[in-house]
Amino acid sequence: MIANGTRVRVDDRFHAGHHRVPGYLKGREGMVTACLGSFPNPEALAYFRSGKPDLALYQVRFRQADLWDDYAGGTADTLDADIYEHWLQPLEDRP
Repeated sequence: MIANGTRVRVDDRFHAGHHRVPGYLKGREGMVTACLGSFPNPEALAYFRSGKPDLALYQVRFRQADLWDDYAGGTADTLDADIYEHWLQPLEDRP
């Protein structure tokens, strides 16, 4: 389980077929703000498989300025996305 407040990077791997990660978030860093529970894997369910074992689903907050090169909004603007744990890589704290 990933704790609230943990900094994570969304995996940037190629995934053929259905997956639940927006392309603009792949490779981006954010912070886990909540664990929403565990659910069957929607990537397997899309192909009529069981989706088991269940996967943890997290709410991850990203700074808008980190997502869009020419973002003109406020520096405190954020975007929240629900992302399954197998797409998240916890980052070690940096000074």
